Amino acid sequence: MSQGIDYGNLMHSAMRGLIKKVLTDVSETGLPGAHHFFITFDTREDGVDIADWLRERYPEEMTIVMQHWFENLEVGETGFAITLNFGDAPEPLYIPYAAIKTFVDPSVEFGLRFESPEDDMDDDHIAEETIEVEEEEPHHDADVVSLDSFRK
Repeated sequence: MSQGIDYGNLMHSAMRGLIKKVLTDVSETGLPGAHHFFITFDTREDGVDIADWLRERYPEEMTIVMQHWFENLEVGETGFAITLNFGDAPEPLYIPYAAIKTFVDPSVEFGLRFESPEDDMDDDHIAEETIEVEEEEPHHDADVVSLDSFRK
């Protein structure tokens, strides 16, 4: 008998599949309309390949913007490669999907966030603050309606 269903890992896998599909479409047809992406990733993750000066400047995490200028977008099974412009200097990067912490398309108010056990500790602190704010508003229990009330 198995230990149970690991919904967290299944959801992360599905979300990374969505990012892969979106990036694949962009690599084939370009960014449609006003779409653009903010991608934050962990620079310490195995497989991340960035210039030494970028790693020194962003020792833990980095956010890239895919919008007006990017080239050489190559989408693979475990990550993607892209060349971005940093102060008129093109730099190639390789980012494994496992390194992605957030993927946001602000043009349509869409975002994904990948949480790790360390994030959960931070979220517990944030959740405590949020609960205090929510307690000021009245809480209403949901009404449960029996389907029998709709039958004739």
